[in-house]
Amino acid sequence: MRLGVLDVGSNTVHLLVVDAHPGACPLPAHSHKAELRLAQLLDDDGAIGPHGVDRLISVIQEALQAAEDKGVEEVLPFATSAVREARNADDVLERVRAETGVELQVLTGSEEARLTFLAARRWFGWSSGKLLVLDIGGGSLEVAYGIDEEPDAAASLPLGAGRLTAGWLPGDPPVADDVRALRRHVRTEIARTVGEFSRLGTPDHVVATSKTFKQLARIAGAARSAEGLYVQRELKRASLESWVPRLAAMTEQERAELPGVSEGRAGQLLAGALVAEAAMDLFGVERVEICPWALREGVILRRLDHMDTE
Repeated sequence: MRLGVLDVGSNTVHLLVVDAHPGACPLPAHSHKAELRLAQLLDDDGAIGPHGVDRLISVIQEALQAAEDKGVEEVLPFATSAVREARNADDVLERVRAETGVELQVLTGSEEARLTFLAARRWFGWSSGKLLVLDIGGGSLEVAYGIDEEPDAAASLPLGAGRLTAGWLPGDPPVADDVRALRRHVRTEIARTVGEFSRLGTPDHVVATSKTFKQLARIAGAARSAEGLYVQRELKRASLESWVPRLAAMTEQERAELPGVSEGRAGQLLAGALVAEAAMDLFGVERVEICPWALREGVILRRLDHMDTE
């Protein structure tokens, strides 16, 4: 069957269309996305303003039309931290339902981490052993660890690249004191969770998902996306550490000119790099392998698993 997963994230609203059936690898058929940056549309009270809700409804309607055009049988809609943490989340969800017919499932941070872990486990297989999975989104950082398809530990921290950029790095390029303050904040937040994971032992394989990690790996020399999903890509901590001060000295436009960095994400790249560097350092990770699958694929895989038991 042809499934569509509608991801209302902190940065984008993304419809991924796949051809899938239980027991088979989902094959991407179409991708439709719109940059919305919901995390940056919150007002001073933490609510998504009327303009932001109008825009959200408009892009969801566009995504639904794209799903219809591509013959999607079922759309799996979900929202992550930007909607989850909005003060008026219930009102936003009701307006979306009333005006588009879509009932967004708001994932908890733990659910995000667990579904992303499932996707990574299916991608790398059982032979990868104990997995540590890192994912940096627009609003949050997810960490999960385990040997099965359900992680033994999962955590979600408010350390998304978009959230941190908006709250901590107003300058272009950012002021050195702001960068240092953000670095301290990020490391303090991550350090609080390290003990929970270190008690479980050393992972056999450490993987990273998300656009942020993919772009950091690309500027550090990883293969271009055009070379295909199955090319191994990695990011070494030593390379990342050498890039952080360079990114801090660049303007947003200069970052956008780096290989693999999109204009819409360039402003968030430094904050994402600080989170990635801190996570790799505090968890004692020298390198991560980039996983092409992440949360959207995890949602699809979970749906296919449920179909297999219906």
